[in-house]
Amino acid sequence: MLSQQIATIIAAAGESGHEELAPLIAPPFVIGGSMFGILLVLMFITLSYSNLGRRHEAVDEHSDPHRQHPNKHDHGQGH
Repeated sequence: MLSQQIATIIAAAGESGHEELAPLIAPPFVIGGSMFGILLVLMFITLSYSNLGRRHEAVDEHSDPHRQHPNKHDHGQGH
């Protein structure tokens, strides 16, 4: 029964002939160029933050027993 329904749907889709394309707001190269430009701007914004980790030397974190979530990844070496 399912195969009959699938065959009917495929046959109906094949008989429709020419399908009309959906209208675009601009030519395809304009849409593609706009998307490329937006992604390029986002990439430059992302790259502008790449120097934040290099502003100063990393400082070792002191062991504070009063922290709500103490660092448990130092395996007891920080005490």
